[in-house]
Amino acid sequence: MMPMNTQWQMMCGMALLFTLGGCASQKTPATADVAVSREAVAAATSAGAADLAPAEMQSARDKLMRANQALAAKDYKTAQDLATQASADAQLAQSKANSAKATTAADELQQNIRLLREELARANATTQQ
Repeated sequence: MMPMNTQWQMMCGMALLFTLGGCASQKTPATADVAVSREAVAAATSAGAADLAPAEMQSARDKLMRANQALAAKDYKTAQDLATQASADAQLAQSKANSAKATTAADELQQNIRLLREELARANATTQQ
């Protein structure tokens, strides 16, 4: 049988390993989530969301910045949560930007159809005279 002091040291050592393992296991997903949110913000920016959904883009950028700060401070849970929120905000901004672009394109198409109908009506009126 091991002396009590040795058992205590082994238990403390195992607890330390589990704690370190838990920290390491949280770092990887948090780092990955921050990288994903960075890409989501970049994609939303490319879609024109900064102009078409500025509030959502600002929120996404702020949360991404705070996620990076939390990651640097080794607060992996907060970093992961903020990164997830930043991704959601960026995706919302991108969706709003795409929707605004589609609405603009539909409005332009409706305008062109109206103009073509007017021209057609004039052409028919001229040929009937």
